[in-house]
Amino acid sequence: MKFFKKHKGVLMWILFGGTMVIVFLLGLLAASINERRAEIATLFANKRVEIKGIESRSEIWGENYPREYETWRETADTNFASKHLGNKFQDVLEERPEMVILWAGYAFSQDYSAPRGHAYAIEDIRNTLRTGAPMTDDDGPQPATCWTCKSPDVPRVMAETGIAQFYSKKWAALGHEIVNPIGCADCHNPENMNLTITRPALAEAFTREGKSIEKSTIQEMRSLACAQCHVEYYFKGDGKYLTFPWDKGTTAEAIEEYYDEEGFTDWTHKLSRAPMLKAQHPDFELFKLGPHAQRGLSCADCHMPYKSEGAIKYSDHHLVSPLLNIDRTCQTCHRDSKENLIKYVYEYQDKVLEIRDRVEKELAKAHIGAKDAWEKGASEKQMEPVLKLLRAAQWRWDFAVASHGASFHAPVETQRILAHSLDKSYQAQLEIQKILTSLGVNANYPMPDISTKERAQAYIGLEMKELNAKKEIFKSEIVPQWIAKAKENKRLL
Repeated sequence: MKFFKKHKGVLMWILFGGTMVIVFLLGLLAASINERRAEIATLFANKRVEIKGIESRSEIWGENYPREYETWRETADTNFASKHLGNKFQDVLEERPEMVILWAGYAFSQDYSAPRGHAYAIEDIRNTLRTGAPMTDDDGPQPATCWTCKSPDVPRVMAETGIAQFYSKKWAALGHEIVNPIGCADCHNPENMNLTITRPALAEAFTREGKSIEKSTIQEMRSLACAQCHVEYYFKGDGKYLTFPWDKGTTAEAIEEYYDEEGFTDWTHKLSRAPMLKAQHPDFELFKLGPHAQRGLSCADCHMPYKSEGAIKYSDHHLVSPLLNIDRTCQTCHRDSKENLIKYVYEYQDKVLEIRDRVEKELAKAHIGAKDAWEKGASEKQMEPVLKLLRAAQWRWDFAVASHGASFHAPVETQRILAHSLDKSYQAQLEIQKILTSLGVNANYPMPDISTKERAQAYIGLEMKELNAKKEIFKSEIVPQWIAKAKENKRLL
């Protein structure tokens, strides 16, 4: 008390000064908030164009949202490369020819390249051999469902024709309609720019689970917008209706159980005759099992980090590996050097890919062994356990490798799945050896030379010169007609 009376004047000045500092800081905060609100209000008030309905041309959106649009255009940049992948074109079959054997009898054995940026979604699906080389709207093996994740033109056409009607068409029938690469209208409501779901399969999967996607939080939507496409799916029934197989869960085993009960098979393996499943890209399913998702992070937190320009804070729409912008991605949470963070990522990836490479060699060997067993006179009854093992082994391998970034998103789960795949591959080989022994064949089955993509494709009987020649005609004659018609109908600027 005596101290307070003695120093009352000084303490009052300290209290006054402290109060003034707090008031000043609160004033700065209020000014910053008001400035941001004013900037945002100006952003919406100064729209150059009114966007109504589904506007597929991202250039139009760019008139109103130039910052986001300019970063979106950077998805065309192919300069980034990390240790294992980047944005450049990479022929995966050339690098890992065993995959030709694994997909024998399926279109992926003809052509499989690493994914590039969203800007190339339309170009790459036109160029791939997997869609065939249709010369007419009714030609070609693939359904229009193959377009589903490639363009904002898809929800537009769905709205015009109906969802089931869209899926039931041929892929080539919509070549002049699906022309704009993945862009603004895929994820945003033009009236308020809120994230929205434009692909029905995701909402339908939620409904079957007894959930409503409309009740999702903003943070959840920052992953669900990606989950419209970066998931496992299949074409159900004769109508090729795109469906997410989540009814029993989203793990590799739960989805496998769903397919088994549905009696679904993507194709019959050309060598082993096993009824096969082809994983698409279960990125969301595996991401959910990793440490970042379990701590509440979304896809956008790492792949669309925030940028600031003046008082405006916005998401960077250059969707790319977080390793390109470590200062705005990893280092917002992890207080470590750039060099160390990159090292940690590569360590995770290297260990997962070491198992992956082993699986591909042993699984290819098992398919070739099954072929030899059939040729030596094995019966369907004898081969039944082998075919089940091959289906299960390859499903686990494909689930892990088809997911973009699984080796880092969920390294523990990915290694678990690959370990089970390797185990089942060995079990299949043992069963094959038992069958051959019972047939009086005591020597190991011969392994062909599949050291290159060309040799592996020749071994499974692919006529690649003919396929490539037809594709070149398609690209030089049919695709220009699609583009000309799209411009005429004002689908492209």
